[in-house]
Amino acid sequence: MGQLEQLDEDIWVASQPLSYFGLSIGTRMTVIRQQNQKLTLISPITLSDRTTQTLAQLGEVENIIAPNLYHYFFAGAAKARYPSATLWGAPGLAEKEPDLPIDRTLARDRTSYFADLDYLFFDGFKTLTPKGSDPLNECVFFHANSRTLILTDTAFYLDETLPLLVQFTARVLGNNYKKLSPSRLEKIATRDKAALRKTVEKVLQWDFERVIVAHGSVVEHGGKEKFAAGYRQFFA
Repeated sequence: MGQLEQLDEDIWVASQPLSYFGLSIGTRMTVIRQQNQKLTLISPITLSDRTTQTLAQLGEVENIIAPNLYHYFFAGAAKARYPSATLWGAPGLAEKEPDLPIDRTLARDRTSYFADLDYLFFDGFKTLTPKGSDPLNECVFFHANSRTLILTDTAFYLDETLPLLVQFTARVLGNNYKKLSPSRLEKIATRDKAALRKTVEKVLQWDFERVIVAHGSVVEHGGKEKFAAGYRQFFA
């Protein structure tokens, strides 16, 4: 759990177990080494001593990013572990979680604060929670050097590597088994399809091949085509 896996030059991921609505879908952190040789952690997980030691060998942690209104649970602990790092929060997260030690908020209308790492605010997207339809306020990221799109909850890729119950749910209810797309829950929750369509079009302007998702498997090949197909289905 939490062991770093290198995907390409200057990009790593680490995963840990996580249950959502009773399903074991896991969660994933992405680590980017920037031009200045310092590290950015996107959607941090629990940082074990082993993971921390490996990160220290890669570089100094400069940025910690909580990329949406729901992926912040381990961000406070990461900030405590790296107090000199800047903790970035998605728009609205500081208001939602006032006790979280957020240093800066990602702006809706900026494309980058980080060397070699662009981002977009995923406008119009909502998720269905036990409380009802909630905005996700997710920022998605693009690492040009490795042609990698980094998502959190705006799409899943659930395949045969996941537990059988997750596979069954993805096939029968989620409609995204081996498809890079949101689930039907997000399709029900999302109403502002015009704003979301514009955002998807902006994402597709990036030249990416790989897609990292927080839940499910990393898509190593054909990620742009799979992302486009998944959202065509979402809008249908």
